[in-house]
This record gives sequence, structure tokens and C-alpha cells, in this order.
Amino acid sequence: MTADKLKLILAVLIVAGGIGGFYYFEGKPDLIRVAVLLAAGVLAVIFTAQTEFGRSAWEFAKGSRLELRKVVWPARKETMQVTLIVFVMVILVAVYMWVIDWGLHKIVKVVTG
Repeated sequence: MTADKLKLILAVLIVAGGIGGFYYFEGKPDLIRVAVLLAAGVLAVIFTAQTEFGRSAWEFAKGSRLELRKVVWPARKETMQVTLIVFVMVILVAVYMWVIDWGLHKIVKVVTG
């Protein structure tokens, strides 16, 4: 096995240990239980960050953040207009489907007596 695989296996075992510790300390205050879980998560991230997978995941996250900064978000007015259009369309489609359902129900009732 390579060192990266061993580090990833160790990270998974640490997370499993943290989850086990969370349930092991069931009678203890929630702060302690959450602290054990968070400590295990931090240790697992530290071990994972030292692998090739961790480095590539970090590069991906940095690239994603860079692309997110390039996004042009809609203004409040535009967002409200689009939301209103969606609500109106949902209501219109619901009424249309109700009319079709009602008509088919009447047709089936006439045919079957």
C-alpha cells in the first residue's frame, strides 16, 4: 500500500472513532460529545490534506471559489420579478391541471354510469 492510501484509511478510521466517541460519551454533556466529533473531523482533514487526493481537492476548492467570484448575481428587483413569474406560472399550471382532471373525472363518470 502507498502512503497516501494508508493516510486515507487512517482518516476514515479517525472519523469512525469520532462517531464512536460521540455515542460512547452519551451520558456526557453535548459540548463534550460534539468536541470529540469535531476533533476527529479536524484530524481526519489534516491527514487527508497530506495526500494527493487532499491536495487536488484543495486545488479544486480554490478554483471553484475563484469561479464563484466571477458570477454576476441578479439584482433584488430582477429576483423578485422572476419569483413572481414562477409563482404565477405554478398557479396557472395547477388550475389547468385541475380543470383537466375535473373534465376527465366527469367523462369517466358519464361513461361508467
